[in-house]
Amino acid sequence: MKLVEFSIKRPVTTYMMMAAILLLGVIAFFRLPVDLMPEMEYPTLTVATTYQGVAPEEMETLITRPIEEAVGALAGVEKIRSSSSEGQSSVRISFTWGTDLNEAASDVRTRLDRLRRILPEDADPPTLFKYDITQFPIMYLAVASSEMDALALRHLMEDQLQYRLERVPGVAAAEIRGGLRREIHVDMLLEKLRALNISVDEVTNTLRRENLNLPVGPVEDGKYELLLRTQGEFQSVDQIRNVVVTARNGIPIYIRDIARVEDSHEEVRQIVRVDDQPGLRLSIRKQAGSNTVHVAEAVHAELEKIRRDYSHLTIVPTMDSSIFIQRSISNVRDSALSGAVLVVLVLFLFLRNIHSTLIIGITIPISIIATFALMYFYGFTLNTLSFGGLALGVGMLLDNAIVVLDNVFRFRDEGKPIREAAIQGTSEVGTAIMASTLTSVAVFVPLVFLTGFSGVMFKQLAYVVSFAQFVSLFVALTIIPLLCTKMLRRREPDAKRHP
Repeated sequence: MKLVEFSIKRPVTTYMMMAAILLLGVIAFFRLPVDLMPEMEYPTLTVATTYQGVAPEEMETLITRPIEEAVGALAGVEKIRSSSSEGQSSVRISFTWGTDLNEAASDVRTRLDRLRRILPEDADPPTLFKYDITQFPIMYLAVASSEMDALALRHLMEDQLQYRLERVPGVAAAEIRGGLRREIHVDMLLEKLRALNISVDEVTNTLRRENLNLPVGPVEDGKYELLLRTQGEFQSVDQIRNVVVTARNGIPIYIRDIARVEDSHEEVRQIVRVDDQPGLRLSIRKQAGSNTVHVAEAVHAELEKIRRDYSHLTIVPTMDSSIFIQRSISNVRDSALSGAVLVVLVLFLFLRNIHSTLIIGITIPISIIATFALMYFYGFTLNTLSFGGLALGVGMLLDNAIVVLDNVFRFRDEGKPIREAAIQGTSEVGTAIMASTLTSVAVFVPLVFLTGFSGVMFKQLAYVVSFAQFVSLFVALTIIPLLCTKMLRRREPDAKRHP
């Protein structure tokens, strides 16, 4: 075979080619995103609608059912599930696998736009969400302080710390739950409203109208043009109390005359406590395609800086998915390494020659490292399935090299020069090991054509194992015969047959 002759006659070119492949694979390995499972996009869309203060039955009648009827006739819809609760409606639309979600989302938005004239005017517009597993938080943090109450702690997190976590490379969002938000309460006195014949809408509209910054427009001052605006937003509670609502018999009626104004907080709907102290919960979400482990490490590094700047804060990770991912990948990696070591030991046990064992054993690292380059350029992640595929194929990678080496021994023991024995021995079995490799790869070909959840899950495994097999074939036809010429000695025909 021309490839075998070229690799032996041009050893420097062959070595440099292998070095380039190894260098590419090593660089790709350090850039591969690490995750637990392959990235996948579930063909599911969710329409969420909020209508505050409405009972579940009315939510189902007024909102949920019209949305179901509107989206039920879309092409590719497989199943629709809905739930209605107090003030909340959720309609989950599942499409068949292979559906273009972008096109489906556009069709759903079109149907929802037509539906808005039917939905109640007071209801919030329906919101469309894509189901994306990467949108689940990778980390939960519990934050507490012995020196701050829940209101001050929430203000500190939103004003000073949230943006520091969101600017960490790879972080998409840092969401805060718990604590208390500042809220100005205007509690109207019903008796006084009735006595003065003032409606609630009149008070509400007055406050809304007075709490505005309005642009006045450009004003010319000589050769200059100034842009003016009126600052009408409230700066204190007293300003709200002194707002005039109306007048009765020429006497102005102030907000303080008909309502109690308090600087308070929003209604408590959830409570977060850390070690019996008021606290917050932060959820960290990563950007799509980013490395979960690297993002988590960067977040922990930023948390160390925050702890130094705010020593009174207690920040404790309550859930960190990167730890589980690292342990899972480490277990698969250790299994692959253990399998490779056992394979080499078994080879040495049967060959009883260190040179022969090294010639065959070099196939494993070259094939695996070259496969990392495929994973990087195809956009795969280093997950339990892709790494498991490498572990699965470790033993299979040596088959071609063993066949080539054994045939080279046969020609060598017949008294031929080692160079000629390597060329003839490898060329003679070249077609046979190609057929053997294709047979092994054919087992994984059906996985490439699987559809649905199984196809997404096992496609990476099929690609990884198949590519590793082809690399092992290439190594068996190039590196193995070249190393035979460098590491094996010539034997005379009557010499004892032993490598």
